[in-house]
Amino acid sequence: MEFFGDEVDQMRWFAVADQRSLSGPAVHHPSELHAPPCREILITPSVMSRAARLKAEMPAAADMLEKIAGGIAVEGMESLAPVLVDAMVPFVDQLPAGSIGVVIEPEKVRTRAHDLAATNEEFLEAAWSTASNGGTAPLDLDSVLGSQAASALHAASFQSLTDTRSAALAHGVSWWSITSLATDEDLVLDIDVLNLHAREPRGYQGDVAEMLEFIGSHVRDQWRIVVATDGPGPAQRLAELFHDADIPCSRVDSLAHEPQAGIIEVTTAAVGRGFVLDGLKLGLLTEADLLGRSSAGSTKDMRRMPSKRRNAVDPLQLHAGDFVVHEQHGIGKFVELIQRKVVGSSAGSSGGDAGLREYLVLEYAASKRGAPGDRLFVPTDQLDQVTRYVGGDTPSLSKMGGADWASTKSKARKAVKEIAGELIRLYSARMASRGHAFAPDTPWQRELEEAFPYVETPDQLTTINEVKADMEREIPMDRLVSGDVGYGKTEIAVRAAFKAVQDGKQVAVLVPTTLLAQQHYETFTERFSGFPLRVKPLSRFQGAKEAKETMEGVRNGSVDVVIGTHRLLSKDFEFKDLGLVIVDEEQRFGVEHKEALKKMRTNVDVLAMSATPIPRTLEMSLTGIRETSTLATPPEERHPVLTYVGPFTNKQTSAAIRRELMREGQVFFVHNRVSSIERIAAQIRELVPEARVEVAHGQMSESRLEKIIVDFWEKRFDVLVCTTIIETGLDISNANTLIVDGADKYGLSQLHQLRGRVGRGRERAYAYFLYPSEKPLGEVALERLKAVAAHNELGAGMQLAMKDLEIRGAGNLLGGEQSGHIQGVGFDLYIRLVGEAVAEYRGEAEEKAADMKIELPVNAHLPHDYVPGERLRLEAYRKLAAAITNEAIDEVLAELVDRYGEPPLPAKNLIAVARFRVGAREAGLSDVALQGNFIRFSPAQLPESKVMRLNRMYPGSQIKPALDAVLLPKPKTARIGGRDLQDAEILEWANTVIEAIFAASPATQTAG
Repeated sequence: MEFFGDEVDQMRWFAVADQRSLSGPAVHHPSELHAPPCREILITPSVMSRAARLKAEMPAAADMLEKIAGGIAVEGMESLAPVLVDAMVPFVDQLPAGSIGVVIEPEKVRTRAHDLAATNEEFLEAAWSTASNGGTAPLDLDSVLGSQAASALHAASFQSLTDTRSAALAHGVSWWSITSLATDEDLVLDIDVLNLHAREPRGYQGDVAEMLEFIGSHVRDQWRIVVATDGPGPAQRLAELFHDADIPCSRVDSLAHEPQAGIIEVTTAAVGRGFVLDGLKLGLLTEADLLGRSSAGSTKDMRRMPSKRRNAVDPLQLHAGDFVVHEQHGIGKFVELIQRKVVGSSAGSSGGDAGLREYLVLEYAASKRGAPGDRLFVPTDQLDQVTRYVGGDTPSLSKMGGADWASTKSKARKAVKEIAGELIRLYSARMASRGHAFAPDTPWQRELEEAFPYVETPDQLTTINEVKADMEREIPMDRLVSGDVGYGKTEIAVRAAFKAVQDGKQVAVLVPTTLLAQQHYETFTERFSGFPLRVKPLSRFQGAKEAKETMEGVRNGSVDVVIGTHRLLSKDFEFKDLGLVIVDEEQRFGVEHKEALKKMRTNVDVLAMSATPIPRTLEMSLTGIRETSTLATPPEERHPVLTYVGPFTNKQTSAAIRRELMREGQVFFVHNRVSSIERIAAQIRELVPEARVEVAHGQMSESRLEKIIVDFWEKRFDVLVCTTIIETGLDISNANTLIVDGADKYGLSQLHQLRGRVGRGRERAYAYFLYPSEKPLGEVALERLKAVAAHNELGAGMQLAMKDLEIRGAGNLLGGEQSGHIQGVGFDLYIRLVGEAVAEYRGEAEEKAADMKIELPVNAHLPHDYVPGERLRLEAYRKLAAAITNEAIDEVLAELVDRYGEPPLPAKNLIAVARFRVGAREAGLSDVALQGNFIRFSPAQLPESKVMRLNRMYPGSQIKPALDAVLLPKPKTARIGGRDLQDAEILEWANTVIEAIFAASPATQTAG
């Protein structure tokens, strides 16, 4: 929003990814904006005084109430609204008389209201306990408030649907309920019932000819049909499609009248699904109904996301003490961002800001023993040479000018070339071989997909379409699908497998653990029920006889899909006609298994899946060699897992287990030592006698382990005390509390994977990461636990992808043996080397732009009051440093204007310096700097004609062959008594020098 004084001048949508305003014909900027309060409860003086009074009555919540009394907002305080706020009224009282209230599926609304009330209570308990000092376990509401007050609070929080309806009718608001359940008119006396025999339209999944035939026949039969799309672009395209098919059609901006018979009316509206009323010959159809897709993905907010992450540069989120990598000098430590004058610049007539620039201060290892570390001042126009260090353990600082860094970088570059060569060889072999081109989707495929009980996320739909497109090509597919735990990778595998079997091919699903094999077997069997497909598992859980039968079935073709562990890769395992291999958690397989997979990749389709996020930088550098898809959107109705970190106490553990048992849920208790796991289980049985407790770990026999897991699945016991055997893939939707004992001993990715085992249904889930209370927590473990507690929102995997996750993600694609080189040079520089090596092998290597040093007395920086915050300034500086063409500089300038407004003079000077850098680089220069009373231009090897021109135009100039430089006297406004040129003046003078002395002559350019 842009203001002119206190008036809103302009409002526009912007993309979160790159912070740029969205533009184009499909983007309609808002003319009005609804801005609700940031919180449901406003801290007014009366709320503060009431909180102060309640402190004495609620001692367990005193800490929270004290903050509210002091005017500080606290998470979860909204749940206290009924006791903090006077005269709360039903929401229908806020509606103007004559309004229409519509309740869609009242039965669902009642269920959802019940769930919401329960979740509200859980939130309140959790928030109170976090806000108070008495530990981090959720509190029992009755013990805090007393049972009477707790009941009153519950009653005041939510009004029943019946009461809401009565209040609405009394207030003059008409009330409609829409339900898909049949209603007996004779039994419902006080309401009018209107039965509509509506049905969902059949989907055409992209079959345009069939869709047009259906629409055309209904229009000829005098149906009234309205087609709603998400935006004007799709509406126009559909209207043209109907016109081309000679179907009467009208494009309308809005429906101000009843639809007309015998003509289609195409408009724009946010409609989820359409309907058809056969009796009334009336149909409302959406773009998704007709074409099998929606232009906006699936949610209306998708229009605010850019189609590509244009100019997306990861900002340098640097704090003092963070390690960074300078391409020339190696690993250093970030100290601060400071402003200083260019050496030799004078204040002149424009005051003390002449020659003011911002520099990054980096500290390196001391050149002399016992001395403080050496410091490097990096000008902000060289920020493209600096990246944040990500590499696992704490690195040692490089020595400036030392040979160690050059050697480390050289080794990494050599290793990278080898890995890039291997990737290219595999890619070339795949491109040269001819696989099986699968046929387009069959009606059965559509039937399977429509039976999916959940709403697909936009990312899921995109990925499914990408996988199908790959399968329908002759070239063997090699795609990696990366997505956070529980984001729907299995459904993509199910649909791909079904498509392969429809074409008469067999499918192998390869998983790292026997438990995961069993889990996938259950899922695939359930999804394929009703279709003539044969799915068989093959792991340690199957006996010798069953395994032999499965292998024979795979060999003779009677088994369509086999799901198993590395046994599927053994040489004696034969398929009749293998068409697709699906690999889950590929990074968990050993070197030999990966080699076997590599051989497979050249002639069958391979779909790999990973819950470890693949960093986008790596994804981009491998574009075209290995296709990748990322699932970043959480499924609907998924809540973030409420995460607690603290010392282990018996009271907390028993409270957490009891609270889960009260809502008939189940608990994972992770203890990763087999030697003491039975003792821990006995302790839990003693703490919570009513809980049924069992133990599971990897040293058990296969049959015993399988029985325990199946029993847990079937809710025959409540608490599973287990090792990290549950870390990968296990999906038990009724288990919504996770307690991890000794959490300080786990890696970040392990903690994240473990947390992914809960919160997979609609219930609110809890994760407790506990450490021994008797011994102090190590610094690294503390940071790790803080990170996992801070990133507890859905999709947090990408934020947690720092440190070990990023390195594991790289290992997924490149091989774990590369982690040493990643640690040596840092992740970002390593990825840049991979990109360069891949481009070189493909003959697309760009000539690296020469490093530029411009040190002139120009007041060129981003003022703090123009771009606030160090991180944002670093981001802008880095983008400008990376811009090596005038077009790229224009793009950065447009972004600055768009985000921060018209730039002030120092920022304009910064842009001018960037443009000067482009011109200097084109003239072959790499250094233009102030040197005493001269300006140095280097490198410079001038022909005789240019030397004569130099001496004539700039008397007093010096040519320094040893330095490969030319020195020109510092320019002044007048020869006698003039001041030094600065800012725009000196840049203009330097540009003139370059054009006159250093630019190639027209004759030379023509010859070239």
